Amino acid sequence: MNDNNQSSTSYSPPLREGQGGESALRAILFDMDGVLFDSMPGHAYAWAKVMTAYGLPMREEDAFENEGRTGIGTISIFTQRYWGRDATEAEAQELYRRKTIVFNDYQAANGGEAPEMPGAADVLNKVRAHGLMRVLVTGSAQQSLLTRLEKHYPGHFVPQLMVTGDDVRYGKPNPEPYLMALKKAGITADEALVVENAPLGVRAAVAAGIRTIAVNTGPLDPQLLLDEGASWLFPSMQALADSLDELLAQV
Repeated sequence: MNDNNQSSTSYSPPLREGQGGESALRAILFDMDGVLFDSMPGHAYAWAKVMTAYGLPMREEDAFENEGRTGIGTISIFTQRYWGRDATEAEAQELYRRKTIVFNDYQAANGGEAPEMPGAADVLNKVRAHGLMRVLVTGSAQQSLLTRLEKHYPGHFVPQLMVTGDDVRYGKPNPEPYLMALKKAGITADEALVVENAPLGVRAAVAAGIRTIAVNTGPLDPQLLLDEGASWLFPSMQALADSLDELLAQV
């Protein structure tokens, strides 16, 4: 779970060659789970329960470490490890179907839905006030989450500026989701920033050439996010919101 009592200090290394200064910032690209919604505990529980039941031992910690992959990508990591092969399409669909059922049951037993990530609304409001596009880039394909965006963050996201797990062949850490997001938004990599909470998501964004803000809302060692190439690191979305005007002035 995220710890919103952490210090609001951030890490920002010097800009690398080719970073910043070439183009005006036009958009912020947002991951969803663990950034906009505090949904990762439910996903971790569901993945661990279903995969282990199918003879694919998986800990909840493994789900956090693999966060950002598509569902099929996550499944294949573990079938390769324990079965020595990729899952068939039928197996993957069945595992993901059951994982979705367990996730929804978990949500129902814990208030009905994953709560907004504290500070996320403040971040989005500041991004909108700066006149920047908001683009969603998520490995999730669950409509139950995607349809909640308008309920919790009205007016911030439109379907034309969303990349989901159904849209890509290769999920994070492959850069395809972020490259597709740039194409949909009609912008170049130096006209965007990414907000990510997962090491694989940071790796994907950096591989796409986009400067990345890491927000450590889970139980990860923050060094994992820096090691993947994050340009800024914050301990919570609220800490990012508190520093966002200053950060945007830098870029």
